[in-house]
Amino acid sequence: MKVIAGLGNPGREYEQTPHNVGFDVVEALRGRFAAEWSTSRRFQARIARTVHAGETVLLVQPLTYMNLSGSSVAPILRYHGGTADDLIVVADDADLPLGRLRVRPSGGSGGHRGLASIIERVGTEVFARVRLGVGRDGDGGLVEYVLGKFNGESREQALKTVDVAAEAVCCLLSEGVAEAMNRYNGWRADEAKPAVSVKGLGA
Repeated sequence: MKVIAGLGNPGREYEQTPHNVGFDVVEALRGRFAAEWSTSRRFQARIARTVHAGETVLLVQPLTYMNLSGSSVAPILRYHGGTADDLIVVADDADLPLGRLRVRPSGGSGGHRGLASIIERVGTEVFARVRLGVGRDGDGGLVEYVLGKFNGESREQALKTVDVAAEAVCCLLSEGVAEAMNRYNGWRADEAKPAVSVKGLGA
């Protein structure tokens, strides 16, 4: 069993924002796998169950708001008998330029409060993560930028990145983190073909 947790904030006001690309990736995966969301009050999350490469996969969108993501993800992992080896977290990364991907087998939070919450509640930094570059706005504060809406060219690059990040997660599931790193680290949205819209970032 694998748990894929895409991080973000619930609510329409947070759709199409840099901070919600993790939500968008698991939504793209839900569509690929033709899975259905159900809302769990117990785990404060939307969860979709599917199978990939013969293994049960839980797609998770924590509904705790970003900074408390671990309060949802850790209990889900424990309830299903999983360990940190069974967890993949998908999140935005303001330190990566918009339209880049970075797959890692472990690491710190890098200042990302959602990742920090999961590290604290799971009790280790050793879990795979797929981080989507969203860049920073040099004209304003980071919080205002990551909670502001994508528009124009930035939205198109984000769409491409979400689509390929979903591919990277599938690669990670079926072929392992080393192959996913080799294949997707260094990918650039500005050199990629147009992306298919997903709910959240779509028109």
